[in-house]
Amino acid sequence: MALYTETVMDHFRNPRNAGEMKDADGIGEVGNAKCGDIMKIYLRIENNIIKDVKFETFGCGSAIASSSMATEMIKGKTIEEALAVTNRQVVEALGGLPAHKLHCSVLAEEAVKAAIKNYYDRNGISYNRSEFPDCENCGSCRMV
Repeated sequence: MALYTETVMDHFRNPRNAGEMKDADGIGEVGNAKCGDIMKIYLRIENNIIKDVKFETFGCGSAIASSSMATEMIKGKTIEEALAVTNRQVVEALGGLPAHKLHCSVLAEEAVKAAIKNYYDRNGISYNRSEFPDCENCGSCRMV
């Protein structure tokens, strides 16, 4: 049995929405100190809709595939729909990840949420803080 699904390999070899976005409306950057992965998500938001999304990821194939899939899952969605995307949904959309790589999907979820939080903060939009990870006090990851 293969370690990675065809979908994971496709998103690793042909990542969607990769690259930097100039003048992004929201930017989220998270990292995992244990494995060294760093994810940065850029959002362009118009009328509460994520019109464009890009990512830059320094990490393994699972991290790149998770970033790519997460961006595909939130593009064209409302902010609320994007906030509802979980790491489990990213894993399911990828057709699974090895247990020791599940943290990559967690980083993707956290990077999306960090970018939305950044958008809210930049625009003075109030929000429920419990909807966002407390990365500064997390035992396994840290806000970069």
